[in-house]
Amino acid sequence: MELFQVQVTMTDLLVIAPELALTGFALVILLMSAFARPERRGFLGYTALLGVVAAMVSLYWGIGVEASAFGGMVRIDPLSFFFKAMILLICLLIVLVSLGYAKREGIGFGEYYVLILFAAVGMMLMASGVNLLIIFLGLEVMSISIYILAGIMRDDTRSVEAAFKYFLLGAFASAFLLYGIALIYASTGTLDLAGIGRVLAEQSWISGRPILITGVALLTVGFGFKLALVPFHMWTPDVYEGAPTSITAFMATGVKAAGFAAFVRVFFYALPSLQAHWTQIMWILAVATMTVGNIIALSQSNIKRMLAYSSIAHAGYILVAFVAGNELGISGILFYLLAYVFMNIGAFTVVILLGKKGEENTLIGDYAGIGYHHPLLALAMAVFMFSLAGVPPTAGFMAKFYVFSAAVKADYYWLAVIGVLNSAVAAYYYLRVLIYMYFREPEREQAIGGFSPAAVLAIIISVWGVLQMGILPSAFLALARQSIQFLL
Repeated sequence: MELFQVQVTMTDLLVIAPELALTGFALVILLMSAFARPERRGFLGYTALLGVVAAMVSLYWGIGVEASAFGGMVRIDPLSFFFKAMILLICLLIVLVSLGYAKREGIGFGEYYVLILFAAVGMMLMASGVNLLIIFLGLEVMSISIYILAGIMRDDTRSVEAAFKYFLLGAFASAFLLYGIALIYASTGTLDLAGIGRVLAEQSWISGRPILITGVALLTVGFGFKLALVPFHMWTPDVYEGAPTSITAFMATGVKAAGFAAFVRVFFYALPSLQAHWTQIMWILAVATMTVGNIIALSQSNIKRMLAYSSIAHAGYILVAFVAGNELGISGILFYLLAYVFMNIGAFTVVILLGKKGEENTLIGDYAGIGYHHPLLALAMAVFMFSLAGVPPTAGFMAKFYVFSAAVKADYYWLAVIGVLNSAVAAYYYLRVLIYMYFREPEREQAIGGFSPAAVLAIIISVWGVLQMGILPSAFLALARQSIQFLL
């Protein structure tokens, strides 16, 4: 019997060098944690930090490079480079935040950091995969890690409940996605994204292929769950509230970035000939996601739940650019995601620093008087809230400006109007946090935990990112435009 031999070249290894670096450090941390005493596990977080830095260094060679690996299943190109860099930035900030928070909450064991690194590996596979099976593999690696991280606080019933809900609903979503992949394969005879695009471009009778249309619909359901699009969003507030706050920030940014990376590559690279069909669906999803997210966020008294519904609304704003589908729209997606990373992780980091073990202070009322007791922390939170609301000169304003401008250029005037109106509604619940911080007296004495220097550094980086992208956005937009040229 003839044996199949797979030859791995140096190019193959270089294309997945960041993933290999994170995997290697994850295994080292797992081994180290098995022999480290519980009271001496603080160095595991710094080892994870070193692993992220090593992955960033290994990514450096991919600047301006386009190459495929493993039989064309994985690719490094400007789009995957942009998303890999963003995912590693997210991972860096989350590990920085976790150094103090994980120790405070008693979850700073090796598995915590290992799962963060493995989740990042899955995210990067989703960003660089040009085969539907690789994208699905990356999604599952990411999802399984996040399921466990959401319930890693085993003594907290809310954390366990969050993990259980996320796992059950996520399993259904993965089944939909896999079934959609199977139907697309049945219609086109290939799982390669470029191959799917070529087959569909040669067929003028697409509307007569219900199997293909059903497959695309199921793909939309699967990706819609990961991106928390309405009506696939029901898991979001409970999971965001119950999960450890650092993991909530990781889900809100990393999962969304990886989901949109795969979403953009699949729909604009493999399914552009179906754009007339799926654009109408995305238009409806964008309006529903923006509106539902913002309206329900108005009534939230818990800041983690408020930010959860806020993340739903922001996914709707990004979908506006997705519907536009022009150069400014697709590059606007990348710009918006990067801006969202800074303002969202920054806001969650402030939430972490304003709490302590057993008393997280996640009610909006708990923020009363913070502007006087912790002025610098309140100022940082104000910057993040202004950016989330889209107030100039912050990154959030420029991100929404590019997204809505793309919709106007593509003649989706009503979609842009609905987006602007939703932004006005969202300003209410973001500015309400500022009112409590600066214009309300605390009803009780706040129990604030110690400030972790690493978390403070994460806030400084986030504030810099929000202001830099708001005041001087042209360089970031140019980078985003350069990353999507091959899609146009």
